[in-house]
Amino acid sequence: MLTTLNPVALLTATVATLSLVLAIFVGSRSLGNFDPALIAYLFGCIFACFGVVYRYTVWLQRAPTWRYFCHGWRLFFSGKALVYGWELTRHFVVNFLSQRFILRRGKAVGVGHFLMAWGCLLAFAVTFPLVFGWIHFDLKPGGIDVYEIVVFGFKTSEFRLHSAMATLIFNALNWSAILVIAGVMLLMRRRLTHAGQIAVQTFENDWLPLLLLLAISLTGVGISLDYKFMEGRAHQFMAITHAVTVILFLVWMPFGKFFHIIQRPAQLGIAIYRKAAAEGPQAVCPHTGEAFLSRMQVEDLKAVTRQLGCDFSRRGGGSHLNYSPQGKRALLARAHLKARQESGRFFG
Repeated sequence: MLTTLNPVALLTATVATLSLVLAIFVGSRSLGNFDPALIAYLFGCIFACFGVVYRYTVWLQRAPTWRYFCHGWRLFFSGKALVYGWELTRHFVVNFLSQRFILRRGKAVGVGHFLMAWGCLLAFAVTFPLVFGWIHFDLKPGGIDVYEIVVFGFKTSEFRLHSAMATLIFNALNWSAILVIAGVMLLMRRRLTHAGQIAVQTFENDWLPLLLLLAISLTGVGISLDYKFMEGRAHQFMAITHAVTVILFLVWMPFGKFFHIIQRPAQLGIAIYRKAAAEGPQAVCPHTGEAFLSRMQVEDLKAVTRQLGCDFSRRGGGSHLNYSPQGKRALLARAHLKARQESGRFFG
């Protein structure tokens, strides 16, 4: 089993996980600000860190991914940092903050994905610092209705218990759960009614992520509703169920569909690559005499295919990759014609 592990990914994941543990220890002031009730969530987060970094490192080592990754950074530091920085910012706002790339697939799926994405991001922003002990709330000394926000052991601000700020902060996870529930409902409706989705969807990739997010959100909201309307009678069930579903989410993240959350930011580098490719010299097909792709992308494709052991060189010199799709079809047709001429039979 150990022989199948990727040494580089294993080392990277181990260093990242140990760094996280050290950051938790330091940020929580030697675990003085850590809540022992969150210990199960903590181990889930640590496991997710190791798994995510390991898989991401393996993914980066793939020839096409590594080529894009290195070329993207090389372009960014090529002297056009301001131009490419603006492109990154624009792409981040349009395709990440507004989720426009999903909206193109349809209004319902776009809105549903937008709500679900922002609900998850808000939950991550709240949950991880709380679990790691990096942020907590203390009653102000000498007061009974004023809370202090303590970040990494330092007081940053304070608010009154029944103020609007207190409502926003203490219900942040509830707001995120409501967003996720609304988004999940929209996407579930589409998967139940859209003929194309019904034909190709699978339980593991399409339904299980939605059901898991729905379970996390419903039990999370249920904890608050239980305290408010049921005097904590269902707390044990809600708390245990919520913990189990959250830990399942964290453990499954490196292996299931949720890993695309980690992969998606790499699309920012693709935006730089595409801009540089569009502005640079273009590859002209020897057959059609027309530009069909950027020269940079053609050369990268040659390098990647060689690295993968595929040789597209032509006997007379050059490469099949220098040809456009139309040119490749013409070469194939000529090869067929030549073969039939040499056999002396054009038909049959």
